[in-house]
Amino acid sequence: MFIATNIHKCYHRKEILRGVDLSAAPGECVGIIGGNGCGKTTLLSILAGALKADEGTICLDGQDLRRSPALCAKRVAYVPQENPLIEELTVMDNLLLWYGGSRKALERDLESGPAAFLGLRPVIRQTAGKLSGGMKKRLSIACALSGHGSVLILDEPGAALDLECKAQIRRYVKAYTAGGGTVILTSHETGELSMCTRMWALKDGKLLPVEKNLSEEALIRYL
Repeated sequence: MFIATNIHKCYHRKEILRGVDLSAAPGECVGIIGGNGCGKTTLLSILAGALKADEGTICLDGQDLRRSPALCAKRVAYVPQENPLIEELTVMDNLLLWYGGSRKALERDLESGPAAFLGLRPVIRQTAGKLSGGMKKRLSIACALSGHGSVLILDEPGAALDLECKAQIRRYVKAYTAGGGTVILTSHETGELSMCTRMWALKDGKLLPVEKNLSEEALIRYL
């Protein structure tokens, strides 16, 4: 169980997060919506261990992730909006960096792991900078999951992608949760939000519960 409690974060005396509580169980996909600049990326960065909260706790299966960065890096996979790849390197070399140079582990994943499911084998020799936006996103997810983390955090996974790539990423998220993984994502897209077992809106630094399967017009009221 992934549990974040009483998360606070300020920037230049402006309080962005004001006591956020969030939980997500194995097999769940939890969605977060909110207007631009409301703090969604800040929240995900804190949940993933990439940014420190001013206050609060984050636990996974009873273990405090804030006190164990190594455990957080192993158990929590984070895919930010911005491309984390080294574009001058090939797909293979980008993957090897994340796999700690273990070619054997990478080969296993190219046969039956996240890299295989996301269809990276045909482009393995290509330079990352020459990939399409959708393929870069698939590569970013495979890199993040190199340690086979049990929690996958996605910041706007389908943003600016074509329909085929969005569908491929949705298929992977469904397979990941079906296998017992936990997904926490932010999105503005109804296709991605439809995968969520629970939804929240981040507004005025707090998370508010959102009903599932609402129309776009109804969701706008939460922004």
